[in-house]
Amino acid sequence: MALSQGEIKTTQKHLPEKEFIILCALMMSLTALSTDAVLPAFSQIAHALGIIDYQKTQWIISAMIFGMAFGEITFGPLSDVIGRKKSISFGIGIFIIGSVVALCATSLTGLLIGRCIQGFGLAGPKIASRALIRDLYKGTAMARIMSYTMMIIILVPMLAPAFGQLVMLLGSWRWVFGVLILQALIAVIWLAIRQPETLPPAVRHPFQWGRLRKDARFFLSQREVMAYTCIAGGIFGCLMLYLSIAQSIFQDIYQVGTHFPLYFALLAAGSVLTNFFNGKIVQRVGMMRCLVAALSVLLFSSFLLLMIALSYSGKPPFILFMLIAMVMFSCFGMIFGNVNAMAMEPLGHMAGLGASMISSISSLVAIVFSVFMGQFYHFSVTPLAVAFVLIASLTLILLAFAKYDVKYVFQGFFK
Repeated sequence: MALSQGEIKTTQKHLPEKEFIILCALMMSLTALSTDAVLPAFSQIAHALGIIDYQKTQWIISAMIFGMAFGEITFGPLSDVIGRKKSISFGIGIFIIGSVVALCATSLTGLLIGRCIQGFGLAGPKIASRALIRDLYKGTAMARIMSYTMMIIILVPMLAPAFGQLVMLLGSWRWVFGVLILQALIAVIWLAIRQPETLPPAVRHPFQWGRLRKDARFFLSQREVMAYTCIAGGIFGCLMLYLSIAQSIFQDIYQVGTHFPLYFALLAAGSVLTNFFNGKIVQRVGMMRCLVAALSVLLFSSFLLLMIALSYSGKPPFILFMLIAMVMFSCFGMIFGNVNAMAMEPLGHMAGLGASMISSISSLVAIVFSVFMGQFYHFSVTPLAVAFVLIASLTLILLAFAKYDVKYVFQGFFK
């Protein structure tokens, strides 16, 4: 039964809210940890695997997201057929196989294959967990749960580089993949023991190509859903670009040495705070106003960084870069939770496939954008600032497109 005020919309048993949020965050944060824990290892990996062109280390991130894009389009429909828990468990199993392949890699090719398999498997917990949330919550309550979940997920990348560096002090870069395997095992065991299935057999959809095509056409015909999906992809692309060049920015441009994890965490801290703030206010002011506010601040701050970067030949003073970048990245916390919830809202009857298509399309958009913009990086922060200005501008245009009228977006904000 759908309750008012966006409360839990099912009468079946479920975990206490706090435990549910932590479990979802643990499963979904596998993506963040798999991405960020290896960042401090790029130099060691390049040396160990004989990578001469250092820019190819960016592929370590892109390969995982590439595999994830294909996994996302698979696990959404699969979760509608076999249930959320089995889909998550199946995905984690594939992820563990990919982690073993990466751990044992003796060449860049082997490592990239392992990363692709990792990404494909990660789509299981990533997509089915979102569908699981959509099964239990709706509206602003879903946005609140997503915000709190994202807040914990963002804490992981804050600590992941430092954790990865610590692991390498104790062993080598290969040990990082061993830690990922351990987290995956903890998550899947916790899920199996504590979380009931949220999609009972009676309401599951048998796999039918006709229904799949029909649901896919419905998804693609939804102007707002497609716009929100592209917004998520553009913002994710900016994040991917930053992750691919973060180590070089801090260690090559600003020479921070072993303090890289500390400064990386500082930039992520603002996003954690805005996620928490968004979870508190979204039910009062609405998702659209929160989203427009965050995108507007992102556009202003990234444009300011671009102007300063151009004034200093692409290498602004470190303190200015950190202050402006903290503002920029703090916007992410309010953007991701709201835009994903807004995209999922009309898709309750096809939550699995909907989450799948949102993530897959946004990941593909992110890969294309980040790989393209990454080619312009040559030890300067200017390409990063240009990317953020471009995406912030386009996303505000997409919001207007989603609602047909520019006035709707900004009247909703200033109302």
